[in-house]
Amino acid sequence: MSVITVFNGLFSEAGLVVKRVLDATGYRLVTDQEVVADAAAFSGMAEDKIARAFQSKGSVFNSFSHEKERAIAFLKLAMASKLAAQDNLLFSGFASQLPPAGIDHILKVCLISRMRERLAVAEQTEGFAEKHALRLIHKDDEDRATWVRTLRGAQDPWDVKLYDIVVPVGASGVDKSADLIVEQLANAAVKVTNASRRQVEDFLLAAKVETVLAGEGHSVLVSARGGDVTLTINKHVLLLERLERELTDIAAGVEGVKSVKTGVGKGFHQTDIYRKVDFELPSKVLLVDDEREFAQTLSERLMMRDMGSAVVYDGEAALDLVSEDEPEVMVLDLKMPGIDGIEVLRRVKKEHPNIEVIILTGHGSEKDREVCMELGAFAYLHKPVDIDVLSETLKAANEKIHKAK
Repeated sequence: MSVITVFNGLFSEAGLVVKRVLDATGYRLVTDQEVVADAAAFSGMAEDKIARAFQSKGSVFNSFSHEKERAIAFLKLAMASKLAAQDNLLFSGFASQLPPAGIDHILKVCLISRMRERLAVAEQTEGFAEKHALRLIHKDDEDRATWVRTLRGAQDPWDVKLYDIVVPVGASGVDKSADLIVEQLANAAVKVTNASRRQVEDFLLAAKVETVLAGEGHSVLVSARGGDVTLTINKHVLLLERLERELTDIAAGVEGVKSVKTGVGKGFHQTDIYRKVDFELPSKVLLVDDEREFAQTLSERLMMRDMGSAVVYDGEAALDLVSEDEPEVMVLDLKMPGIDGIEVLRRVKKEHPNIEVIILTGHGSEKDREVCMELGAFAYLHKPVDIDVLSETLKAANEKIHKAK
């Protein structure tokens, strides 16, 4: 039987339409949460970090950590594994965009309504005032647009070219919208064939290769056809031939790969620089220091050593960032205006115990050192610090983190 994927706008009554389709077909619903859980099981990444890939706001550390790219690779693997194991599935949500366009037996559906109809649904079903509903819709639309752009390169998430059928739920009504989807399942164009089965196998192989490359710190686009794999590099790299050889060697070792071809994509000549993730180095370092010039210079010196870093200048900003975008290691000054370093350390180790905190201060006393170590600091260093000493301390903190996983 065919597979259905449903992508929708917020407050477009998608839940009701999907329920009608499930009742009429007997299909099993697969939610984003289920796909995320499978991806987490495959990867060892936390579910919340994988789900973050759906959000338009990216991590400040992502250029070094490639966390979003790794999450997407494992989401593809989770999706492809489900498609290979079973038909008669209905995927609803962000995950519906994961399969490549060329799998013929997937009926790709978009459910959307006009803005005034979405606002009316928000008021009727949730009791939301128009201003609040509008803010929620714009945020959700932004997330969906970024997601579609990332996977498809399309600027409009509701572009009819992305789907087999776009249903205006507000105009058609819930029942008729569901009926239109069920009717399309009878279309010969979305029937399961031997060719469409092979397309799923290609998707699964490409996903396996992409996750293996991600495990080695690489992030490239992967496609497959009949065991022949194509790797596309979309960021500028100085030693292209060397990178191509490394990627080819890794991909060729994946079971089912018959040949590997490499090439560059549209983004190759842009200013973005290709960075391989070095898992022995921390890629998410947060520097917290009110001495702005010192913090910026230190950040640049760490990045020259391939350690991804971000900078904030006070304790409150540090706590705000940590709550949204958890770093691996924090380098923390003690004497700052507002919330001081000891209080930041106390809160971070209580609420985010996995973050390793290195104290770097020019004003601390022996008593401060004792307090910090008792609160769980990884190390206590004094300014001015030798960059090699700090680098080695960061590596040691990173090693501790990865051993704990």
